[in-house]
Parts: sequence; C-alpha cells; structure tokens
Amino acid sequence: MKQHIAKILGFIINLSSFFSNKFACRSAVYLFSKPLKGRHKNDELEYLDFAFKEEVTRQGLSVMTYRWLGKKDTVLLVHGWESNAYRWKTLIEELKNHHYNIIAFDAPAHGSSEGKTFNAILYSEFIYEVAKKFNASIIIGHSVGGMSTIFSQHNRELNSLKKMVLLGAPSNVADMFSRYVKMMGYNRKIEYALNQYVLNQYNHLPSYYNASEFCRSMKASGLIIHDTEDNIIPFSDALDYEKHYTNSTLISTKGLNHKLRSKEVNNYILNFINA
Repeated sequence: MKQHIAKILGFIINLSSFFSNKFACRSAVYLFSKPLKGRHKNDELEYLDFAFKEEVTRQGLSVMTYRWLGKKDTVLLVHGWESNAYRWKTLIEELKNHHYNIIAFDAPAHGSSEGKTFNAILYSEFIYEVAKKFNASIIIGHSVGGMSTIFSQHNRELNSLKKMVLLGAPSNVADMFSRYVKMMGYNRKIEYALNQYVLNQYNHLPSYYNASEFCRSMKASGLIIHDTEDNIIPFSDALDYEKHYTNSTLISTKGLNHKLRSKEVNNYILNFINA
C-alpha cells in the first residue's frame, strides 16, 4: 500500500473510532487481512496447468495444490503475502532437476484458492493439512509463509518433517502489528482494539505468536536466509531466529531485498536439502 494512501486511510479510520470503535476496528482488521494482489495472471496459470492439481479443504474452505512428481523427498513450497505458487517457478525447475517430489499451493485468498481474507494463523492450519496429506519432509517458506510454517509445527508437529527453510520470515506477530499501526498512523484506540480482536478470535494476544521462540522446540533442522537490506521484514528478525532456533544456520545476503529471488539463494537451498 502506498505510504500516502495508507496515512489517509489511517486518518479516516482514526476519525471513525470516535463515533464507532467497533467499525474502526473491523476496518483496520480488514485492511490488514485483505490481499490486494496475488491472484494468478494468465501466464502463471499456463505454467501451473502442467502440474497435477488437487484441492485440499479445511473448515469449508478449499485451497489449490500443485504437484510435480519426483523420486526423492517431498518438498512443500509455501509462498508469502500477496503472492501465489507461481513465485516458486525457478526453484521448482531446479528441484525437478534434482528429482524431488514437489508440492506448492495457493494460500487462502491467493491464486486459485478460495477465501477473501488471510492471516498467518489461518495459513498455518492449511500448511499442516497439505504437509500431512503429501507427507512433506522439507518445507520452504517465504515471508509470512515461513512464519506460518513455524506456527503449524508448534501447534501439531509433523514427524515426517526433517528440514525447514525460512526466507525473509518475520519472527513475531507483535512486531508485524506494530509496523502496520505505524504505517497507517493509527491511534492508541485502534491499536488496542486490534490486539483485543486477536485475543477474542484466537485466545491469545499478538505477543504470544512469537515464531522465533517457538523454534526452541523444533526437531527439524533449519536454514534461515535473510537480506540485510530487506525493507519489508528487518534483518533483526533473522537474528531472532538465529538466537532461538539452535538447530539452524543463518545465511545473510545483500541487495536481494525481501523477494530473495536469485540463483544464489536457490543454490543455498539445494545445498542444504541435498546434504
């Protein structure tokens, strides 16, 4: 969201909080959870049509999965906010060359999946369902996809999982909320209401959802890749993971920003999962 547009919307929602705090909170939550991008373009659909497609349903909501068959371990690819399974195209081709069995899927409200809103907790439930169905032994998650993978493992650990790769992943929800509140310029009433919304919906405040601390109990070995110039998720989040995820290795890049799309990153991933 453009910064000046965000400030205008934030001002309007702040103003509305003096008349209806409930309406203001709903508006703030909606903006935080409504993807504006991430649906497939025609060329993306053409590429994904060559995969085996299958829907996975949980609580009446279906997501689309894509499968490329291989002889080796199953790798599950988990994209981030306002993206979809196509973002992995280059890595998919590399993994195919190494004969991995590959699964990717579109998150709720993204790509060809159902839904209108998205959040990391909802996403974690689908990551669990897809990983369990296809017996994934490796999960590679970008951005909020990485954080949601940790939530998924923390809630119900999959014994099949051997390795995880976190690419530019945020380390905790509280800081994400703080960055959102700052970007929008929300007042304290809105900030408080957002925290209470999470508490009412999920029985925990945002501060509970600290993915880096959840990593203390992770059995799967981890690879953390984060760019020092990431302007979306600060590099300090990678250091949080390094501190708590003792069974992991941190690799820093420079100049790749948040997307981390490069041959260099793909090579780091392949070296890790091939070992």
